[in-house]
Amino acid sequence: MHFRELNEAQLLALAITAEEEDGRIYHDFAESLRKDYPASADLFVRMAEEESGHRHRLIDLYRQRFGDHIPLIRRQDVKGFLVRRPSWLGRTLRPEKARAEAALMEIAAHNFYLAAAQRATDASVRQLLGDLAEEERKHEHAAEQINEAQAASGAVEHESETARRIFVLRFVQPGLAGLMDGSVSTLAPLFAAAFATSSTTDTFKVGLAASVGAGISMGFAEALSDDGKLSGRGAPALRGVVCGLMTTLGGIGHTLPYLIGNFHLATGIAIGVVVAELAAISWIRWRYMDTRLLAATFQVVVGGVLVFLAGWLIGAG
Repeated sequence: MHFRELNEAQLLALAITAEEEDGRIYHDFAESLRKDYPASADLFVRMAEEESGHRHRLIDLYRQRFGDHIPLIRRQDVKGFLVRRPSWLGRTLRPEKARAEAALMEIAAHNFYLAAAQRATDASVRQLLGDLAEEERKHEHAAEQINEAQAASGAVEHESETARRIFVLRFVQPGLAGLMDGSVSTLAPLFAAAFATSSTTDTFKVGLAASVGAGISMGFAEALSDDGKLSGRGAPALRGVVCGLMTTLGGIGHTLPYLIGNFHLATGIAIGVVVAELAAISWIRWRYMDTRLLAATFQVVVGGVLVFLAGWLIGAG
């Protein structure tokens, strides 16, 4: 049915279901954030309590006007109504994203109550819907005040640091390990094949096989190394995918130039790509792993040069 076709009983029933759903979403947000982001979890608990209060007031009015049976009318049953994201998606959100989504939810609820109040003809129904519209508008302001208070107390800053640490543990570390392995370990077989055969086609096949094989190996090794429960490094399957893809990417980068038919041109471009890869690895280690840039560059470049020389000497020997 369309929103404009709903009668007052159906409007109240829809509002009750919507408040129940919003409350569950806020509780889900709070539960998923509680361990690492207690300040944000507290915010969503308060918002869920507010939604519960709205639901009780709506149910009380429904009983007075229409009896005890409340029909199940959900957002997805009404055309033109904004459907909420599944609450389990909140588990993938960072705190700032969850807060932003909550703000959108409050705005949508405000607009719904305004539209519903305009359709209501019963004075008590119209008054309650209008009051709830105003309260939903104030909720966004209240949430902003809580955010400001938490920021002043240092809670938000602490959460930002926690979010950075989790991002490093779950994505940067496995990705960096894969990129380093893919960029460095494939140098020896790639350039050994290049200098041994002087064939761009054969070199490309060797590099592709080495990159894909290293990606599969590193992906499984990362996934099986730690279940993430005690270390906080997250789901092993996700880390394995990140590590495997970055490993393959690191090897593919200096393999693709050998699609060029000219051997010397392809080799020159491949060496340039290797330099860019080593620079990127050094920057990531400096940016996220608190390694001094000069030390990171020296360590990565020395390792890369040694592996390159090994491949060159073996291939040219």
